[in-house]
Amino acid sequence: MTIKTYSELIKFPTFEERYRYLKLNGKVGEATFGFQRWVNQEFYHSDDWLRFRDKIIVRDNGCDLAVDGFNIYGPIIIHHINPITYDDLINRSSSVFDPENVISTKLSTHNAIHYGDESLLILAPIERTKNDTCPWRHK
Repeated sequence: MTIKTYSELIKFPTFEERYRYLKLNGKVGEATFGFQRWVNQEFYHSDDWLRFRDKIIVRDNGCDLAVDGFNIYGPIIIHHINPITYDDLINRSSSVFDPENVISTKLSTHNAIHYGDESLLILAPIERTKNDTCPWRHK
């Protein structure tokens, strides 16, 4: 398995290229932690993780895959570029808190990375126009 890094990822200029670099081609419902899922849920609420997470969000400017213009306006997920395991969490492996192994994403991008479903992506920022949410006011 090839180890991927944040430094390598950000060399790709476009959102699409970054997505393709990260794509895992998993299957929906494929267990990652199985019956030990409580371990990762507990970890992701720990003070250590929350502090680390905040630093990554700042580093990535709150942007999806750290691409300027792809601002995340809802919850931000910190995605491990190289998937972590139960043992990584239990043993506090260096890969868990390695800034080179994480990137900010939104939920739909995170799901697209794991399941290989590009239809989940919004590939270009939505350009807003006056009254675009009020169809009866178009002039």
